Amino acid sequence: MARIISPSMLSADFGHLDRDTRMIDRSAAEWIHIDVMDGVFVPNISFGFPVMKAIRQASPKFMDTHLMIVEPERYVKRFAEAGADLITVHIEATNQIETCLQLIRESGAKVGVSIKPATPVSRIETLLSQLDLVLIMSVEPGFGGQSFIEGSTEKVRELRRMIDRGGYDTLIEIDGGVSASNARELFDAGCDVLVAGSAVFRAADPENEILKMLHA
Repeated sequence: MARIISPSMLSADFGHLDRDTRMIDRSAAEWIHIDVMDGVFVPNISFGFPVMKAIRQASPKFMDTHLMIVEPERYVKRFAEAGADLITVHIEATNQIETCLQLIRESGAKVGVSIKPATPVSRIETLLSQLDLVLIMSVEPGFGGQSFIEGSTEKVRELRRMIDRGGYDTLIEIDGGVSASNARELFDAGCDVLVAGSAVFRAADPENEILKMLHA
């Protein structure tokens, strides 16, 4: 299984975005996580294409793009053009999930689906053969700095069993309340990718914090 850290740029210092992106680029993190919020699907607004392009210019690392927006099928091509290597959409945010996944694939990006804390993993079982990644939210999407929701680790274990049973190559990612203190538990449960925002960017030594999670 993979062990990948994907720092969330939502927790970066937007006044020094180039500096923080280049710090992640130097670090052991393989991915950069981009949280896109529209103020409709979630009660907050983050950033869009111009900021993504700026981050892409500052780092060639794998851009892990999480769309927390309604009707994502309208925008996936533009996110791919802005530099997204992986586009993850919420199953709760579209009535055209099959079309959306096809559009992502056609754009040249890898395909991901995310589920909110109240959504069971069984909801996406029939889609696993089409997915490169499933993102389990371990906080309510929309805000950084929240505490890890108990029970999320069991959802990871359940999803890992589904993936292994089906013989799929789908990666499992988790986002929300992730830090060095629970990284080992999450990797052991079956996670491949850990998204960490506050734990990285609020650390005294962010690059070392990434190493601590990676080697937990």
